[in-house]
Amino acid sequence: MKLVWSPETASKAYIDTVKSISTMQCELSHESSLAELISAMAAGWNAKVVVETWSRGGVETSIGLAVATHHSGGRHICVVPDKESMAEYKDAMAQSGHIADEVIVEGALEGLEGIDFLVVDCRREEFARMIRAAKLGERGAVLICKNATSDLSWRAVLRRESRVMRSVFLLIGDGVGIAHVGGTSAGTKHRSRWIKGIDQKSGEEVIFRN
Repeated sequence: MKLVWSPETASKAYIDTVKSISTMQCELSHESSLAELISAMAAGWNAKVVVETWSRGGVETSIGLAVATHHSGGRHICVVPDKESMAEYKDAMAQSGHIADEVIVEGALEGLEGIDFLVVDCRREEFARMIRAAKLGERGAVLICKNATSDLSWRAVLRRESRVMRSVFLLIGDGVGIAHVGGTSAGTKHRSRWIKGIDQKSGEEVIFRN
């Protein structure tokens, strides 16, 4: 299986996010346009396990992801640094009229499996560690790095076995890096091959699958 793009679902999530954010505040922040893009991508890729990391700040991205998972039928999980941040995040989301399906502290991230949409903030020193700790889904995943620079290296932050199918850097918000990572099962099947060799003891020809 692989991620399949749905323009119609992406469009609906985008429009609903625009409406939600515009009614929440009179003056839109620079992150609102990024939130709309991220929402459209999460919904368009029909993401089922959507995870974002949050420190202190706005909740525009969270609103967009809450809207996206409403359209995709997925789960929106927010990872916060500590319990104090959890209370602040929940309060901010309550004021927006939206909620995340689950809010967890960072240590619980490694317990999540099948993540197919992940949003992290490059301003946090541990963002690379959090990407490597994420257990991505078998059908692949879309990774988003907010506040990124154009020299972001996905190979440097991903696990060695991860395959970047395509990536792009966009000057939206304070810069955003986007990567589509191939599924693990698909990757294993692609690399599998028959290898011919000689048994050193018997001298017989052997064939095995790698």
